[in-house]
Amino acid sequence: MKKFLFSAIFMCSFFLSAQNFNEYKYIIVPKKFNAFKEVDQYRTSALIKFLFTKKGYTVVYDDDLPQDLKSNRCLGLLVDLKDESSMFTTKAGLLLKDCNSDQVFETKLAKSKQKEYQKSYSEAIRNAFKSFDTISYTYQPKEEEKQNAAPVVVSFKNDVKKVEEKEVVSASEEKQEQTSSTAKAEVVVASSVLYAQEIPNGFQLVDSTPKIEYKIYKTTVQDYYIATNNALNGVVINKAGKWFFEYYQGEKLMSKELQIKF
Repeated sequence: MKKFLFSAIFMCSFFLSAQNFNEYKYIIVPKKFNAFKEVDQYRTSALIKFLFTKKGYTVVYDDDLPQDLKSNRCLGLLVDLKDESSMFTTKAGLLLKDCNSDQVFETKLAKSKQKEYQKSYSEAIRNAFKSFDTISYTYQPKEEEKQNAAPVVVSFKNDVKKVEEKEVVSASEEKQEQTSSTAKAEVVVASSVLYAQEIPNGFQLVDSTPKIEYKIYKTTVQDYYIATNNALNGVVINKAGKWFFEYYQGEKLMSKELQIKF
């Protein structure tokens, strides 16, 4: 009987927490978690951002907040990594906290016995993330937020557009888009999934063969890579949670959507 009551209470609190997600516009991912010494150690920050984006959340890094979130920190939930790893086992889960540092949700703790740290944290975090599978999320702004947002939309259309873009585009990319706003690209979509393998200063993207299709190299801009594909040179960038390879074919700007798994 006690076990049943505990399960019922847990499920009830889980449901309430899930319902409360709709009140939040953003998920904020730290570039460096308290459990680690380095920025994006073991690619944990990038992975968590990717997983939330894939679930349909609007995700930002803690050092690149859009203007409305800077003005109202309570629009977002901050992710924290719960790390209870031992010498031979990686054990991790995720916590979500509101602007008052109150815990809104906690995933299960998941384990991995992979020997390589990046692989073990990836496996544990992906398994912990399954706690979000039963949560249906749709942002529902509060009435006062709608009222506050209304004059911004009417009076500052360009600023609102910039705020929306900044969710997924860095300041440097934003500037580039402004200077080339008249350029229109022909968009094609790649059907096969590409898998990112780390190389010095970047990644090589391979298909299931495996054959190297692209080599992409890091720049000083987040999610913006210099790219080569056989005889083609261009850039690979992230726009609205999707990856694109952009290059010129003669005078024509081409944009090829890529399905990349990091």
